[in-house]
Amino acid sequence: MFGPLPIQAFLLLAALLFCIGVWGLINSRNAVRVLMSIELMLNAVNINLMTFSSYLDGDLIRGQVFAVFVITVAAAEAAVGLAILLSLYRNRVTVDMERFNLLRW
Repeated sequence: MFGPLPIQAFLLLAALLFCIGVWGLINSRNAVRVLMSIELMLNAVNINLMTFSSYLDGDLIRGQVFAVFVITVAAAEAAVGLAILLSLYRNRVTVDMERFNLLRW
């Protein structure tokens, strides 16, 4: 009934997800929400990698391989980021980004 979706649909979805991630990164004061926004931006990059791999590479799987590397880096970033946030929460009893002043003089 329906044919394959055009490449513009996937690129528009990825651009929308990336813009939502940037907006959340800029406007958020909650550290957990900042980490979630970064994850959203990385997922938008994965959609782009998979789209270009599917439409331009054909039988090669270069985009999929890069997407797996991005997922691996995102998992490591989430684990390290949440560990840092847990440590900061234990010391400061808040996850508000404005109240973290550990590196100031």
